[in-house]
Amino acid sequence: MRVVVLTGAGRGFCAGGDVTAMAGPREDGDDDGDELDLRSIMEVSELLHTMPAITLAAVNGPCAGAGLSFACACDLRYAARSAVFVTAFLRVGSSGDHGSAWVLTRAVGPAKARELLLLGDRVDAEEARRIGLVSAAVDDDALAADIDVIALRLAGMPPTAARLMKQNLNDAVALPFGEYLDAETARFARCSGSPEAVAAAKAFLDRS
Repeated sequence: MRVVVLTGAGRGFCAGGDVTAMAGPREDGDDDGDELDLRSIMEVSELLHTMPAITLAAVNGPCAGAGLSFACACDLRYAARSAVFVTAFLRVGSSGDHGSAWVLTRAVGPAKARELLLLGDRVDAEEARRIGLVSAAVDDDALAADIDVIALRLAGMPPTAARLMKQNLNDAVALPFGEYLDAETARFARCSGSPEAVAAAKAFLDRS
């Protein structure tokens, strides 16, 4: 598996948690504070961020709360023009989940992430593109086709190099520079001279 596309079924991408259930009475034995159970649920966004395959979010409509966390955990994000983004956590009495602050900070920078998380204002697709939350905003009826083109383009890249490039990108925001260079060098050496790299280089020369 080289590329994973995450999108919503129907008109929305993901509306986040069930606010109606949040507003209802707690049942006996219902302990939302069970950190082990909650942590296991958070593995969705962690998997999107760390899996070897390149992950694409095709945001086809409203994207709120945990849905925004899922989108930001993906490597690349594209939005339909009808899409809207909102964190919504504070509005429903939540401090955030699914890595919201971690992934949003890396997607748009710390200052903008604080603004989005603390104020919770809605962001339309064009504004999302302007602030770097998504790479592009396209017409609704063009989103699926455009994502297919991008996914196929990525799937055609040398697979080992693509997986290692994703690891480089993740390490680039997590490691001190010296440690990053150690990891990058090891991955570069793994690629260099491999049959996959030689074939890719020859194909590049043939296209030049």
